[in-house]
Amino acid sequence: MVKKIVRDPFFLQQKSEPATEADKQVVVDLLDTLKENRERCVGMAANMIGVRKRIIVVAMGPFMFAMINPVITKKSGKYETEESCLSLDGVRPCTRYKVIEVDYLDQNFKPQHGKYTDFTAQIIQHEIDHFEGILI
Repeated sequence: MVKKIVRDPFFLQQKSEPATEADKQVVVDLLDTLKENRERCVGMAANMIGVRKRIIVVAMGPFMFAMINPVITKKSGKYETEESCLSLDGVRPCTRYKVIEVDYLDQNFKPQHGKYTDFTAQIIQHEIDHFEGILI
């Protein structure tokens, strides 16, 4: 189900809790909401639809995928950039890494490990920041 985008900074600055299999519908809702906002959004965290769980969805070209309880295990190639967010107005500076490795659960709650680079890595880092209440 497509959900409304949360724009309340107070809510967005609260930390997210680990997701469990009871949160499977949140994954579906996030994917539906990302698909609906695809022309202006490339990734979303669950808190953007009002759920404080550690779930993100990422658009990589024509594909979209979910990462549940993702943890960045390696990062390299630090750089400075600017980003925007569907939940916030304007563009803000931030620090990102060109290459990251991530441990996470997929949509079926199966353990995965992935290596991501460039823009996809940047999207994942931005969305994981949402878990800690970091607003770019």
